[in-house]
Amino acid sequence: MKPVKTLLSLTLATGLSAAAMGAANAEVLFWSTQANPPEEQQIMREKVLADFEGGADFAPSEGGPWLTRIQAELQAGEGKIGVLGSLHGDLIELSDGLVDLSELDTSSMNKTFLELGKLGTDEQKYIPWMQATYIMAANKKALEFLPEGADINALSYDQLIAWSKTMAEETGSPKFGFPAGPKGLKHRFFQGYMYPSYTNSMVTKFRSAEAELAWNKFKELWSYTNRSSTNFSFMQEQLLTDEVWVVFDHTARLADAFNQRPDDFIAFPAPAGPTGRGFMPVVVGMAVPNSAPDMEAAKNLISYMSQPEVQIETLRATNFFPVVDVELPDDMPASVKAAGAAVAAMSGSADANPGLLPVGLGDLGGKFNAVYVDAFERIVLAGQDVREVLDDQADSLRKIMEEAGAPCWAPDAPSEGACPVD
Repeated sequence: MKPVKTLLSLTLATGLSAAAMGAANAEVLFWSTQANPPEEQQIMREKVLADFEGGADFAPSEGGPWLTRIQAELQAGEGKIGVLGSLHGDLIELSDGLVDLSELDTSSMNKTFLELGKLGTDEQKYIPWMQATYIMAANKKALEFLPEGADINALSYDQLIAWSKTMAEETGSPKFGFPAGPKGLKHRFFQGYMYPSYTNSMVTKFRSAEAELAWNKFKELWSYTNRSSTNFSFMQEQLLTDEVWVVFDHTARLADAFNQRPDDFIAFPAPAGPTGRGFMPVVVGMAVPNSAPDMEAAKNLISYMSQPEVQIETLRATNFFPVVDVELPDDMPASVKAAGAAVAAMSGSADANPGLLPVGLGDLGGKFNAVYVDAFERIVLAGQDVREVLDDQADSLRKIMEEAGAPCWAPDAPSEGACPVD
């Protein structure tokens, strides 16, 4: 029996927490905010970590307790936590307490995410662990209307507009669909896709001339978009009814289409604009705190978790995609195979320009999202002047950033204090 299984049995018998027990033996305590649901925890322990020599104690936690404990150990200068697993935004707060992992072999790892893992320093503060994101999907009937010479895996926004225009004209109705409904994730498109692709920014250049161009381009795309999009929230539904043929949405909100009719749909990367192929990855990293009791064992665990076969087992456990080059096995669901290829192509593209999830906003996150949604409704739906709307909304955005005191995050350059809105 693996040491971890012994630990779990003892934990159940005594009622002690897994974290507490991990501190009492030589296993590496893997302190994570991810894979927290019971079924995911079980797969992590019984499948993903089962073959790690020396054993690992996987101890997931909610974000608050997770941060409190590691901050206490760092302040004390010693602790039991060997490896930290959490979102990019969580690890930023701990940057000064993380060891440099540059010595680890990262040759097969996504270079864009590795750069994010430096957290603005010259050191490798964390190693990417897994990712999730938003992609494009299309009914194969739409492919015959692609612009001449267009590569579906390297589209530009101009090509997407031309494609949507041709589909609308040739079929008699708009075939591009957008999740602009009440529960749609439209704000993530504007924050993580449109703004990085046209301005290389999400906040600082919110009202720039480049942003004005981006909104005008989106207005043009909207003219060939299904008008019922303001009621669309999960684009898998409209793909399955053939109401639209080309869509943008989160991988989880497209899964049913691929799983029900795998031969009818394809997944592909989001388009690129003048400043790259903006996309919003949910990046999860692994790090080693300065207070770790056994640095070598902790680094060995990170190397183990980065192996392709372990990354695939992690995908089975969490539904988060690998960050290394892998060939997905045939027994994966159709949605995973389709989305996995698109995610890998998008995040590994030469012009990839990630726009990260907002960091440091606290309970102002809703107001932050509303700035982008309001801009969409005023510019695109109400037809108001783009320049006037951006100037108005920039004032609201500036107040939110200053109240939160949130520094800039990628693709905006790091800032001292609140991220400025130029």
